[in-house]
Amino acid sequence: MAHSAAAVPLGALEQGCPIRVEHDRRRRQFTVRLNGCHDRAVLLYEYVGKRIVDLQHTEVPDAYRGRGIAKHLAKAALDFVVEEDLKAHLTCWYLQKYVKENPLPQYLERLQP
Repeated sequence: MAHSAAAVPLGALEQGCPIRVEHDRRRRQFTVRLNGCHDRAVLLYEYVGKRIVDLQHTEVPDAYRGRGIAKHLAKAALDFVVEEDLKAHLTCWYLQKYVKENPLPQYLERLQP
């Protein structure tokens, strides 16, 4: 059964709860649970060197787009790169856009071409 964007409840988001990003290091992903546990937004990454991660893909279900969820995933991933003193390659177009809109020195100095 397909749901239209308007028909999908926001769950925790509509109740004003903060968006909580979870980091699964084993699966190499950051996630935000949406509408309880049924839906989720995800940012995937891979190690491409000993200290280099490729932030590869960000996906937010259509019904939840435009609500700033990807921004929370991007910030969490880039903060992880900073905290772990890694370098990052940005394959994901959204991450490239996020860094352009948030050109913080701690992010910029860790980017790989």
